[in-house]
Amino acid sequence: MAVTTPVVGPTVSIVMPCLNEEETVGVCVTKARTWLSTSGFEGEVIVVDNGSTDRSIEVASQAGARVVQEPMPGYGQAYQRGFAEARGEFIVMGDSDDTYDFSNLTPLLEPLNHGSDLVLGNRFTGGIAEGAMPWAHRYIGSPIINFLIRLFIGTDIGDSQSGLRAFRGNLAERLRLRSGGMEFASEMIVRAARAGMTITEVPAPYAIRQGESKLSTVRDGWRHLRFLLLAAPDYLFILPGLTLSFLGIATLVISFAAPVGVEIGSLTWQPVFAATIFLAIGANTLLLGMIAKLHGCAMGLLPEDRWVRLYRQVFRLEGVLALAGLMLLIGLTLDIGLFWVWASGMEHPLGLQLAALAQTLLIVGAELAMAAFLLVTVDPS
Repeated sequence: MAVTTPVVGPTVSIVMPCLNEEETVGVCVTKARTWLSTSGFEGEVIVVDNGSTDRSIEVASQAGARVVQEPMPGYGQAYQRGFAEARGEFIVMGDSDDTYDFSNLTPLLEPLNHGSDLVLGNRFTGGIAEGAMPWAHRYIGSPIINFLIRLFIGTDIGDSQSGLRAFRGNLAERLRLRSGGMEFASEMIVRAARAGMTITEVPAPYAIRQGESKLSTVRDGWRHLRFLLLAAPDYLFILPGLTLSFLGIATLVISFAAPVGVEIGSLTWQPVFAATIFLAIGANTLLLGMIAKLHGCAMGLLPEDRWVRLYRQVFRLEGVLALAGLMLLIGLTLDIGLFWVWASGMEHPLGLQLAALAQTLLIVGAELAMAAFLLVTVDPS
């Protein structure tokens, strides 16, 4: 009986996305293959072509890369295809524009053997060549994104936008990465941090790229900001909602305490109108926040915090509908009572304030009733 020798995959897969990089992709592949041959690691170099119209595919193949094609455009799309194709125990990802040094990847891989799950090449500590990074990216864009990740996620990263990274081969699948654009870089860090994984940074030099940059400051900066905000519903919805609701309640109390208005110098402010606006928007924002949190948990983007657990313990559709119905009933009763007073030719001293309260109860009650059904749809458990 013939003995079949098992096929052993390469130890390291080096994945590079490529879009019209014929000037540099061959250099990057050659450097990576040279490092593999001298470092003692078995491995492969995968170039993911993302719709190149120049000679990038030909150049990469001639340099010894395995070229795969991803027809869906986008930085994240290219990497997701490359990760799916990779066979290595470790994966190194990096751009094919010769800004990252593929000739020495050993420092990037070493932390993986000491408990790290994701290793980032920090360009700020590794040295950025003069002119390699636009001033706005270096001193505005990257620091802002680093700050937001630290604020929203609680992870202190020095270079969250570095494109040179290393991780174990099954990490991408475990993280359930979804982003198709440049925000893919932020998603990887957010998901890894929230999964409790260890993220390490090592110095990585950053050189001037050759050829035209594919990065759009405004478009890609917005994609990062949008992703981070959607990944942090507590900051996008819950805190603003609580603040507006508190302001609404406080303003409503002031309107009843000072029915003729609050004198501010020569002006008189009537807070009753602001109260309705604050409470209506605040309640709606809180409901949107709860829906966003449940959706994020379902996608694996958010952990189940104490608010989600509390919601699942106490939420009952029938109970919420009963509360919404009570608010609608009280609001309608107030409106009918005020109409009767008006029709009788009388005037209630707090008529304006009671009308505002009635409108607020009707608006919030209707929002609560409709949101209750949506909440069940998002989280049927």
